[in-house]
Amino acid sequence: MTRLLFCLFFASILVHTASAQHLADSGKVDTLIITGPVTIHGYLSPIFLPNVPASVSYIGKAQLGLQPDNSFVSVLNTVPGVRAEERSPGSYRLSIRGSLLRSPFGIRDVKIYYDEIPLTDAGGNTYLNALDFNSINHIEILKGPDGSLFGANSGGVVLLNPVNLYDHNNHVSVGLNGGSYGLLHENAAIQNVSGNYQLNLNQGYETYHGYRQHSDMQRHFIQMGNRWKYNDNDQLRVLGFYSDLNYQTPGGLTLAQYQANPQSARLATKFTPSAIDQNIGITTKVLLGGVVNELHISHQLRNVLSVYGTYVDFSNPFITNYEQRYERTYGMRTYFELSSEPLSNYSWNLDLGLEWQQTNSDDNNYGNRKGVRDTAQTLDKINTNQHFFFTRYALDLYNRFHIEAALSLNFYDYKFRNVYPNNEAAFTNRHFTPQLMPRVALSYNLTKDFIWRASVSRGYSTPTTAEIRPTDNIINTNLQAEHGWNYETGFRIRNTDETIALDVSAFYYVLKNAIVVRNNANETTYYINSGGTHQPGVELYFSDWLVRRNSTSFLRGLQFNESVTLDKFTFTGNNDSNKLTGVPPQVVISSLQFRFPQNTYLFLEHNFTGRIPLKDDNTVFASQYNLLEAKAGWAIKLNRKTKLDIYAGAGNLLNQKYSLGNDLNAVGSRFYNPAPPRNFYIGFNAGF
Repeated sequence: MTRLLFCLFFASILVHTASAQHLADSGKVDTLIITGPVTIHGYLSPIFLPNVPASVSYIGKAQLGLQPDNSFVSVLNTVPGVRAEERSPGSYRLSIRGSLLRSPFGIRDVKIYYDEIPLTDAGGNTYLNALDFNSINHIEILKGPDGSLFGANSGGVVLLNPVNLYDHNNHVSVGLNGGSYGLLHENAAIQNVSGNYQLNLNQGYETYHGYRQHSDMQRHFIQMGNRWKYNDNDQLRVLGFYSDLNYQTPGGLTLAQYQANPQSARLATKFTPSAIDQNIGITTKVLLGGVVNELHISHQLRNVLSVYGTYVDFSNPFITNYEQRYERTYGMRTYFELSSEPLSNYSWNLDLGLEWQQTNSDDNNYGNRKGVRDTAQTLDKINTNQHFFFTRYALDLYNRFHIEAALSLNFYDYKFRNVYPNNEAAFTNRHFTPQLMPRVALSYNLTKDFIWRASVSRGYSTPTTAEIRPTDNIINTNLQAEHGWNYETGFRIRNTDETIALDVSAFYYVLKNAIVVRNNANETTYYINSGGTHQPGVELYFSDWLVRRNSTSFLRGLQFNESVTLDKFTFTGNNDSNKLTGVPPQVVISSLQFRFPQNTYLFLEHNFTGRIPLKDDNTVFASQYNLLEAKAGWAIKLNRKTKLDIYAGAGNLLNQKYSLGNDLNAVGSRFYNPAPPRNFYIGFNAGF
């Protein structure tokens, strides 16, 4: 595998050199290259991507446009070190450099922001599946623990940017696509700019019957963004969205059931009814709103302040009970940044800030009578508070040496009260010891286009509300936070016009007090701290326009992309040296983008994922698989503003039989959630 990657790398450089020489000999200048510098905003001060002293990935609008727009899974999996899963339509799981042991469903151990607003609540839950794919303009992914600026996390940070703040044109866009298994996805957006005001509205509707029985999904989504520039450099942004998501959950199958009929929903046993009988599924209604103000107090001092609130209505009729949650989150995030006068030899930035969140949750469980809420079993109130202070100092010397030092002081506590059956009069408090989370990083330009980097950071992740009060309905006050140190180095190489880019990272993360899920015989879950993990890994991302964009040849451009993740994650403690459950040791994703005359294009992507351990004792593995997907289209420009993109695509062209989202350590060996075989879609996007 390594030899193949090096061969591809050097072959691409030779082809690229020959192509560049041909253009130089012909005397023609390639004016159609769509590249340009990418600026990362995740570390508070804008930084040119190659100079960022951290493992950062950027997914822009063009890359989002090449992927199927019915789920975030495909595009997120193109990033080395990131694994996204969808056990059934609408049911996301996400990990960065880690396992999914803490996530029977949902997203934990990763902090996600929506603009400057935390989408992750104080209780550690994130409803990424509430968002419509087309509502996001670009994504930044900061890999590895980074609590120094973003609070408790031991996996990484994802920054979702819903609005392009640099687009000042009026436009309207609409899109529609449909495909196999009842897929229908519609979206519309409008941007209106009038003087210093910019209004963005996005709307989306998606429905999908799914490959398996009992896997219908439906999402209604609307988003609003309003920006007012009240001075040349100062602006106020008002952001918000409402999402109404409903999806059925077919449940896991045993290996024999998976092989006999992968389309089947979970079957009944002599002890439990079937998924269809109990009408199991999830309904999530999310309302988020917030205000972000950016104020330049002077030409050297600025302040960013965000204030926000979220309301979630969540219900989950399951095999054993009916869970109902009402969650109210409110909070704020602010920081001041002091910058030096711009000098030729050095510059610096100093940041000081605070983030505060409070989530009040009513967690209730009832009997489930075929999908209808029945009599009360346990009713609890849990109020969670999380806040931290952070500071960062960044220094640039001679435009070659970049040093960062950041530190946060983190506070976390929760209190709970049983309403039924105990009718407790007062809350019981649980306070965690405040934690310091440092990060030190540096990068050095060995040449203009060869940048080396290294960092050391501490990860710290508190138990989430769903882990404190899991499905066994017992509040676990003994559950401790997990923590560890991450050591990392890497380098980036690019050429002058940025048509070639190579990014390599090597890291070693030692995690202690790991939080893992356990299952009771009645299929309810609980969590414990169990030893730790050793997580060494290597990540590589390579991109090259093998044939540069041009306007004369039949092949108007050919881009090659390679994403490689190699890791050897193991347990320490009770399962010493066993491979980490849910983590494939190798993932290689390769893609080719062809550009042809008349604005036609073809995109091909191959995904190889290695065997995945499904039990902590490593006695059961999911088989490796190869996925091939394709998308072809015709992008017509009818006039200066009117554009039409007609496309068709296919997924799983090799017709692989695989499970995209396994149930780990599953009761009754029901590990498998079969993914669709070969499938197709067709659609269009129009802009005016």
